[in-house]
Parts: sequence; C-alpha cells; structure tokens
Amino acid sequence: DLLDEAAGGVDTRFVGARQLFRSLKESFLTLPDHVQVYPAHGAGSACGKALGALPSTTVGYERLYAWWAPYLAADDEQGFIDELLDGQPDAHAYFGRMKRENRLGPAVMGERTPLAELTSEAVRAGLEGDTITLVDTRPVEEVHAGAVPGSLSIPAPDRAATYGGWAYDPEHDSRPLVLLAPDQETAQDIWDHLVRVGVDDVTGYVTSLDGLPLEKPATVSPADLEGMEHALLLDVRNKTEHSEGTIPGADQLSAGRVLWHTDRLPREGRIVTFCQSGVRNSVAASALRRAGFDVVELEGSYEGWLHQRSREKVAG
Repeated sequence: DLLDEAAGGVDTRFVGARQLFRSLKESFLTLPDHVQVYPAHGAGSACGKALGALPSTTVGYERLYAWWAPYLAADDEQGFIDELLDGQPDAHAYFGRMKRENRLGPAVMGERTPLAELTSEAVRAGLEGDTITLVDTRPVEEVHAGAVPGSLSIPAPDRAATYGGWAYDPEHDSRPLVLLAPDQETAQDIWDHLVRVGVDDVTGYVTSLDGLPLEKPATVSPADLEGMEHALLLDVRNKTEHSEGTIPGADQLSAGRVLWHTDRLPREGRIVTFCQSGVRNSVAASALRRAGFDVVELEGSYEGWLHQRSREKVAG
C-alpha cells in the first residue's frame, strides 16, 4: 500500500512500488499500443499524488508520455520507486478504517428512514448528557461568530465526507451525530456524504441554534501571535505544503491525522493551529477541542500571517 501509514502497514509502500514497476513492465507494456485504458480513480484526490485527469488514454500514449515512461525504458526500478513515493500526500487516518471495512464488508444499513428534525430542547438534553455529537455544517465565518461548545465544525455539504472522516472516528466514539442544517433535504444530503466514509450513525438534524449554549471559538490575530510564545504552533496542512513554507517554529500534523495522533500533542498548555486559509483549521481545531485540548485558531491562518508580515515590512 503506497499510503501504508493510514492502513497500519510498516514500509509496505516499498513493496507496493516494486510490484507496480513489475506490473507495468511485465503486463501493461506488453499490451498493444491501441488498447484503451480507463481510470480507476478520480483526479485531484488525497489518495495519491498527481492523479491524472484524462478521461481515457491508451497503452501507446502512456508508453510515450507517462511520468514513469523514462524509468521503464531504462529499466530503472529504483528511480521509479523514488519518484513514485516522493511527495505522496499525507494519508488521512480514516483511510485505514475504510480499508478494513471494505475488506470485511461494511454494515448493511438497509432502507434508511429519512432524518427527523429534532427540537432544540431534545438537542440540548443530548448535549448536557453527552449522548450526542453536534455537527455544525455552517461556513467557518459563521462558526467563529458563535458555536455550541464541543460541536464539530464540518463545512458541508461538498466536503462533508472528507471533513467528517477527519473530525469523527466511529471506532472510538459511539455518540450519534446530530446535524445543524437549514432543512431536511440538506441534512439528508450531508448524511449521504458521511455514509460514503463509514460515518453512518446520524440520529437527526436541527435547523437553529436557538436555545443552545454558544461561545466564540478562541482565535488569535497574526499580529498578536508573538505573545503566545509558550503555545505549541501546529501547522495542520499537508507535509508538502509545510515544506514549501510555514511559520517559524511550527510543528506539522495534517488535519486528517490530528485526531489519531493526539499523543503527539501537549495536554497542558495551548495549541495554536493554522492551515492555509482557515477551513481545514476549523475542522481540526473543533476535533481537538472536543478531545479536550486547549486550542486557539490563527485568524486568516498561514495566508493571514503572510499578509501581516508584508504589512510589517512595508511599515518598517
């Protein structure tokens, strides 16, 4: 598995890379050039680097123009392996759970009953009894204006599957989800997305935060960041983004992995989190807060910090 860390493997990516080289050499490139090839995966995915966007191709085209073509032509297995594994994206930790479920077979849900709208009183009782998890699907800007303490920030519906997989682990959290959504159709759509990553247990939805406790998630401006020198600065972007530039002194742990690596984070003291623009940061920060960490989000994230540096240079 090229993303062996998520699947719980140890260095299986090297075995997989060698198998892929032999498969290309001994099977794929023995086919006639006119053979049509169709993709088995969508482009632009976190499941691998530089996944192509061509709707179809041919063996001949790939033989001439694929990134791996020079390595196969030179029979350079090690060069192929190095290029293939360099810069692979951080594997989201929930991939490991999905692989296990796909191998064993996921739970059969059968005909799902449409989600019911819950009253604020019922949601409040569930929150006070810690028997539910509220999922706030509003844009980050609205969440920062006021959110229910302990709720998960999962902007929806377009990225609900990905962000839901980052922020909620059904293998370690048995509390069902309640969605904050504007209407039943939207709530149902979000649930459909969550089911795709094995997050099945959604018990209902609520359309308003009226009657629920609210607080503003803690944030800090880039200008005031220097005053938090004792806090852990955590970059929740991918390793490749982090390596291309980050805030000095920041540790890196991607948003799709923070919930599974809390042992790397301090239980005492504050954590200041940031991503590129703030969306992934909101997801990761909400998951960490629910796990008991003291988290402060950097306003504007890395882009905000860069803008502040530019202003300081101009002023200086």
